[in-house]
Amino acid sequence: MTSFSELTTMRVGGSPAGYEVFHTTRELVAGAQRIWAETDAWMALGGGSNLIVADSGIDATVLHIQTRGVTVKKATGKKVQIHAEAGEGWDDLVAHTIAQGVRGLETLSGIPGSVGASVIQNIGAYGAEVSDTLVSIDFLEYPSAQRRTIPADELELGLRTSAVKTETLRGIVLGVTFALEPATDGQSIPLLYEQLYRALGVAEGERAGLADVREAVLALRASKGMVLDPRDPDSVSAGSFFLNPIVSEKVARGLPADAPRWWVEPEPEDVVLPLAEKDNLPSTVSAGDMPVKLSAAWLIEYSGIPKGFSLPGSKAAVSSKHSLAITNRGGATAAEVAELARYIVTTVGNACGIYLVPEPTLVGLEV
Repeated sequence: MTSFSELTTMRVGGSPAGYEVFHTTRELVAGAQRIWAETDAWMALGGGSNLIVADSGIDATVLHIQTRGVTVKKATGKKVQIHAEAGEGWDDLVAHTIAQGVRGLETLSGIPGSVGASVIQNIGAYGAEVSDTLVSIDFLEYPSAQRRTIPADELELGLRTSAVKTETLRGIVLGVTFALEPATDGQSIPLLYEQLYRALGVAEGERAGLADVREAVLALRASKGMVLDPRDPDSVSAGSFFLNPIVSEKVARGLPADAPRWWVEPEPEDVVLPLAEKDNLPSTVSAGDMPVKLSAAWLIEYSGIPKGFSLPGSKAAVSSKHSLAITNRGGATAAEVAELARYIVTTVGNACGIYLVPEPTLVGLEV
């Protein structure tokens, strides 16, 4: 029986009760209708890059989505709508759009997984995320098996989440449509992430060549073990294991001055009012309550957990390249991954009063 250790990038996990693979959307719809008529215990699976399942496996049938195909739905002078089947490899799609001379996805190069899962997770990196260009998804609703086109604004897209991930919408993503821009000048979207625009030698908000941006992103990700590579043991992971926490400005100020932090919303501007108008000050956000994003990687290292750390006897370890990833050093179990994750959460909580939240989907495991 196929196991999740074969189906996921973390290479851990037991077997499902049943397993079927689908190569066309027609097969997938028919298969889902049949399976749903027989059981309500099922799981849709794409690239397995953001999933960790318990060593005991799951009592459910896996529908492994390996559908392929990319088409242009509509092209105007300013936008090109591109539709990709859910099982298409995400980075394959990004490479295809760059080869076709359209921009919008280039900073998301190298992220493992499938196109369908990209929406469920609202993947993002280097200053961009899927929600920036998403138009709609082709969706098969559970349990009715009705096909719907759901626009992006109904998907409740947030920081690495969506209505599909939270199961406000339950069903299967069949395909995804993006609105991208013709790059007639060969240039990328404006670059807003400091590490990326510095690597390319441009200023914040400037553009660079599409192919150059892709190469720079792939190089940055590879330096952190975040590009799947059979030669790199640090890439045997689920990517970033923890979300960057969002806290109040007051909490952020309690950390050392060198702790990385970013305003989630534009930093409030100073407002000068006459003393007579002191009672008219805005009251929607109190001083110290502005949301601030922190670096989970920095918090982990500040708490005393270095890159490469592992618990005694465990084959799960913090990546030697990036403290935000937990890796399988060879033969690790899902229980060992979860144990290390719990240790990190507890250690960071004790040191900083901030409790990290896992990013991957955990099935049968608790952190």
